[in-house]
Amino acid sequence: MKLIIQIPCFNEAKTLPEVIRDLPRSLPGISEIEYLVIDDGSSDNTVAIAHQLKVHHVLQLGSNRGLAFAFSEGIKYALEKDADIVVNTDGDNQYVGEDIALLVQPILDGKADMVVGCRPIIEHKEFSPVKKLFQLMGSWILRKISKTNVKDAPSGFRAFSREACLRIFIYSKFSYTMENLIQAGNSNQRVQSVDIRVNARTRESRLFRNIFEHIYKSADTIIRMYILYRPGRFFLWIGNIFNLAAAVLGIRFVYLLFITDHPDKGRTYIPSLILLAILAFWGVVSYMIGILGELLKFIRKQNEEILGNQRREKFRKKQ
Repeated sequence: MKLIIQIPCFNEAKTLPEVIRDLPRSLPGISEIEYLVIDDGSSDNTVAIAHQLKVHHVLQLGSNRGLAFAFSEGIKYALEKDADIVVNTDGDNQYVGEDIALLVQPILDGKADMVVGCRPIIEHKEFSPVKKLFQLMGSWILRKISKTNVKDAPSGFRAFSREACLRIFIYSKFSYTMENLIQAGNSNQRVQSVDIRVNARTRESRLFRNIFEHIYKSADTIIRMYILYRPGRFFLWIGNIFNLAAAVLGIRFVYLLFITDHPDKGRTYIPSLILLAILAFWGVVSYMIGILGELLKFIRKQNEEILGNQRREKFRKKQ
């Protein structure tokens, strides 16, 4: 059983030695452990440090392509190198390397395809009350969309079986964590989570400059993923809102014109009827978009199944 631990890096020369030093050299049930550093166009000496540390694999992307792209390229590289399990960790030494044993155990036991390491959000001393609140709210929303029970959806500390790696398709450019979880949950993969520890923060996040940017980008990603994976339900609610507003105007029109003794019998309420028609039109359009979205979702799932089979052939393990 071969484990590859991948570390996406962008200018992590200062923290990379600590990360590598903390990683396990052996684990029960694992016969081979290798490290993979994915250099996302670093301008410091991250690559040189990786070679000095005798990291087994260094994948250079050539320019800064973003965390989601680096993660995806690392997964494909690990498949090429016959990995049975892939663990993703961060280059800023946020996660405790010793806890990788906790991540891989459910996969070794045949109980999970993907395992997410959940940080102690409430007890996390470096999270502000506002960040804790939004982390909890965001994870709750993600649990509903992904149909999983993961408590810490944004956590990048996670393990994947080989089969799970073959079925990873990332479309987002911001971060892979939320989309990967939604995709796995909606693909009937077995997703589990384990409690893990964290190290002291070594730097600020590079994905966002402040909590407001984090909220905006996370909300944007969640909405996009909800539309992508649950288009019927999303546009059903949009259509219902339009049609409910149209129904209110219609009831108001009937009441004012035919029931109440309104002093101005000459009023035609034409503007209200025009607005009613516009709202009803967009309500019907929303339903049609939802139906079209469901058809496109079905086609996308079929394409992903075909791509998954092609990957199985391309990355067939060498005997």
